[in-house]
Amino acid sequence: MSESLNYLYGLGGGTLLFALYSYWSKPSRTLPLPPGPRKLPIVGNLFDMPPTFEWLTYMEWAKKYNSDVLHLNVAGTSIIILSSAEAANELLEKRAGLYSDRARLPMVNELMGWDFALAFMKYGDHWRAHRKLFHEVFNSVAAQSFRTKERAVCHELLYDMLQSGSGEDVLGHLRHMAAKIVMSVAYGIDVLPANDPYVELAEHAVDGLVTAVVPGRFLVDSIPLLKYVPAWFPGAGFQRRASEWRKLSRGMLEKPFAEARRKIASGTASHSFTMDGLRMAEGAENKVYQEQIVQATAGTMYTAGTGTTVSALGTFILALLSNPEAQKKAQAEIDSVIGPDRLPDFSDEPNLPYVVALMKESLRWRNVTPIAIPHFLPVDDEYRGYHLPGGSIVIPNAWAILHDEVMYPEPYSFKPERYLLKGKLNPAVTDPDMVFGFGRRICPGRHMARERVFITLVSILATFNITKAVGDDGEVIEPSYDYFAGLVVMPLPFKCSIKPRSEKAVELIKTALKK
Repeated sequence: MSESLNYLYGLGGGTLLFALYSYWSKPSRTLPLPPGPRKLPIVGNLFDMPPTFEWLTYMEWAKKYNSDVLHLNVAGTSIIILSSAEAANELLEKRAGLYSDRARLPMVNELMGWDFALAFMKYGDHWRAHRKLFHEVFNSVAAQSFRTKERAVCHELLYDMLQSGSGEDVLGHLRHMAAKIVMSVAYGIDVLPANDPYVELAEHAVDGLVTAVVPGRFLVDSIPLLKYVPAWFPGAGFQRRASEWRKLSRGMLEKPFAEARRKIASGTASHSFTMDGLRMAEGAENKVYQEQIVQATAGTMYTAGTGTTVSALGTFILALLSNPEAQKKAQAEIDSVIGPDRLPDFSDEPNLPYVVALMKESLRWRNVTPIAIPHFLPVDDEYRGYHLPGGSIVIPNAWAILHDEVMYPEPYSFKPERYLLKGKLNPAVTDPDMVFGFGRRICPGRHMARERVFITLVSILATFNITKAVGDDGEVIEPSYDYFAGLVVMPLPFKCSIKPRSEKAVELIKTALKK
């Protein structure tokens, strides 16, 4: 909140009061607002907003006020927080026609240049055109066409882990693997083993995004007039940060796309989404617009597909460190189904219920996007006798939902068994699919993302034993299990020991790399 306070102190009182009054003024209503923290005059709950790990505070408020629907007012911006599957399903699924829009997001879209990204677009024809292309490429059937690349990159990951001889940089290995898959699928670009310019550019761009997109972090999202404040004005540090982040986001969008076009023109390109998309656009009446959609969709792939993959698989590794019995059970199942003579494949999934349960629990236990990307309610609505004001930002607290003690008893314990009944997956247990979003805004690349996580974790389990690292003093090094808080939560670097399970496993990894 220090940045928000700087804005308040640095801006002229008359202008600020006028802006706050404009956003504070609402039509009269007969129904009450949902409960929430007490609102101060003019600024509302501005000073109540948590600076980090917002989902935990929202969850505590839901308990304090005994309500799964909360209301906040941040300097005139109405915010609705949903903390149960029932409320999220009723509003974001059943009333999707009202709740599929996005807020204006002045910081991210207008100042930082992320208006090309599907996830942040306003609901409408422009969004539908991008969503249609994304769905055509990444629906549950079409996503299978990328399995060959996913499998090959997964085998390269196993080899890199084998060569490193330790778990000193397991997150680095996972990050490189995720970047390699996305750059290959999106652009047909083979990334360098280290210091790849496209990967570094994209990572820096995404770092800025996950910081800026969290609701309440920048006051300009509540008072859009602040976007016109010059960068030199006291308290306008957000303008300087936005300017630097904008250079990164535009570079991420434009540079790999230009390289893909160059390789296509020279005849040296491998198959990619960009190649297919540009071919489809070639005969279109609105060719330039269709090419822009291809470029934006390719840029969105990196944003949606790298950090989330690293987070999910990093959590999987941490889960094994804290639950060695789960690792043993999963490996026993793999050994009995697959045997020692080959590596796992996508077709093995139906015969590995415990491994699938372990994957589901990894996604639930420390979910990748705890508060998802906020939705937007453009008109007034009513729910359970509460007035939901038009113009509200709607935040689904996925963390609270996935740690609901009724849906998931002992929610903070890692228990793959919760998804099983008599050795098979139990359909009565709620699947943690909300990690991919809600309603019409659910991630269109979720099928490929899920397959990528499955083939990676089952391959690691089949070939390696993962245990806690031991220091030079012979003492076990306990991971902190700490995370970076942002739109995507990421495990902070940790040490572990990664050793091949057998000489046969080593042979399989080396053989797979040669194919």
